[in-house]
Amino acid sequence: MNYYFSAKENAFYPVDAIESYKKSGTLPDDIVLVNDDLYITYAAELTPEGKYRGVGNDGLPCWLDMAVQPISPEEAITMADNEKTRLLDVATAAIAPLQDAVDLDIATDEELAQLKAWKTYRVLLSRIDTASAPDIEWPPLPA
Repeated sequence: MNYYFSAKENAFYPVDAIESYKKSGTLPDDIVLVNDDLYITYAAELTPEGKYRGVGNDGLPCWLDMAVQPISPEEAITMADNEKTRLLDVATAAIAPLQDAVDLDIATDEELAQLKAWKTYRVLLSRIDTASAPDIEWPPLPA
């Protein structure tokens, strides 16, 4: 388990960063430790079509249906910007320990392959023009 979740903020917080949040006074008072599968489902994977991450009655993340009303082009761009930022954060978090292994000259062949896949994914994400929202073809997450 590497993440906490705050229902108030509808946000995940890495276990390793909790002390920094405490020191800066930005750690919500309702965080709960969640398992990695929950984090992967609601933070690392693409948001299902027509859904957004909300908070269920149990205080944990869940997928909620988007309102059926059409969104403006500006809203679509904002949503795409947010999704792009979220996915770039996921990629950066995945890359960091793999890059550490390379920097320390202890990376396995599998770690080298994963690093290349995640860096490629991050570059593809960075090239996405969110102004074309909602017609964006997001790259698939590395396996």
